[in-house]
Amino acid sequence: MAYTRIHAVKATVQKALKYICNPEKTDGQILIDSFACGIETAHYDFMDALSKSSGVGNKQAFHLIQSFAPGEVDFDMAHQVGMELADKLLENKYSYVIATHIDKEHCHNHIIFCAVDNVEHKKYNDCKRTYRQIRNLSDELCREHGLSVIILSGQKGKTHYEWQMAEAGTSWKAQMKSDMDNAIRDAHSYEDFISQMQTKGYEVKGETFGDNALKYLSFSASGQTRFTRVSEKNFGVGYTKESIRERIEKRIRAQEKFPVKKKFPFPKRPDAKRTLIDTDKEKFQENGALKHWADIQNLKIAAASYAEGGSVEELKQKILERSAVAKEARSAIVDLEHEMKAKAEILKYAKQYMANRKYQRGYEKAKDQDAYFRSHETQIILFGGAENMLKRYGVKMASLDVEKMQVEYDAMTAQKAKLKKTYQTAEKEAMEADKQLKNIRQYLGIEKDKQEATKQHKKQDMSL
Repeated sequence: MAYTRIHAVKATVQKALKYICNPEKTDGQILIDSFACGIETAHYDFMDALSKSSGVGNKQAFHLIQSFAPGEVDFDMAHQVGMELADKLLENKYSYVIATHIDKEHCHNHIIFCAVDNVEHKKYNDCKRTYRQIRNLSDELCREHGLSVIILSGQKGKTHYEWQMAEAGTSWKAQMKSDMDNAIRDAHSYEDFISQMQTKGYEVKGETFGDNALKYLSFSASGQTRFTRVSEKNFGVGYTKESIRERIEKRIRAQEKFPVKKKFPFPKRPDAKRTLIDTDKEKFQENGALKHWADIQNLKIAAASYAEGGSVEELKQKILERSAVAKEARSAIVDLEHEMKAKAEILKYAKQYMANRKYQRGYEKAKDQDAYFRSHETQIILFGGAENMLKRYGVKMASLDVEKMQVEYDAMTAQKAKLKKTYQTAEKEAMEADKQLKNIRQYLGIEKDKQEATKQHKKQDMSL
């Protein structure tokens, strides 16, 4: 579990960097890393980037803190998660220093990054949306590393099994909440909401109000052995029968006050994308007309799935092929991101080297080097830092070509966008094919069960 917070650093960047790099807090500075800046010269790197942008204001940097629950992570994992967070958030554009502090019961990351990026020289947009992005990225990384996640206010935490099922789209509780939300959105009244939930295949109890009524509204989905209470404990704020009735009535009042004229009818969901209706429910068995209607709907869904996706074997093959394409594209994106990170850092130092080379040459030729250094201290330090980093990457100064590097980096950016589109398309197609396959298999299973039941009835009739 990781808690995140961020604040601007306005006039004390050097002091803030000195604090987070404290050897006593960072295992002798072992747990410190940086991107596109030297740890010792980060302040100068930040000032150089800030000088290339206008309208930055007094925000020179941002200080992001990521705290972990006591005993949940070791120091190395905390540092790794922090670096991944910085890389994903800043996209290899902003210089940053990350330090993992281990002096408290809970280890935590300090990430200080420049307020201006090195690519377009634009300032970081610090707002609620970007904070939500930080929180979501941190939660995503915690899940990837098997760590717990902080549950937002108004929501109930999930068990690990429920989280896995929700990720796969198969959690009965997640599905029930989704069905309730859809019914609340579409219902004309509380009674209509209950009716819609019954149509979706749920058994209902406790739906009435009054002195003798049950306290809780409860639903039972197909396959559940017990009813699930609709309560804030199970589903979060706004999920009691009183709250649901109030939400529907409030929406209806708003619609009456501000009617919306629909210019175009809402498109009907394609049959191939719908889910089969479970006709084993008691209400379908007791109502012949309702069951006949459901059978026709299931036939339409199965036929549409077959027509759009093909046979069972064809769908299986399509799922395998599209999943393989998605996996390959995702793997290529990860590899490319690692390559782009190194390339972005080299490009930044190459630009820094070229921009400050004249000051280094001036220093070497100056008659009074001490006076020249005092006048151009920042530029000379930036040149030295850039030169050292380029040598570390094995870049030869004599053949340094910044324009060529920029073209190569832009090409990698375009390639990443193309791979991302390929991944998203293949992933979507694989999911659609999987849904179609499930529809066909389920329908074939239903028909097989019907045939078996018919045979049993005939045998019983013949024996009489």
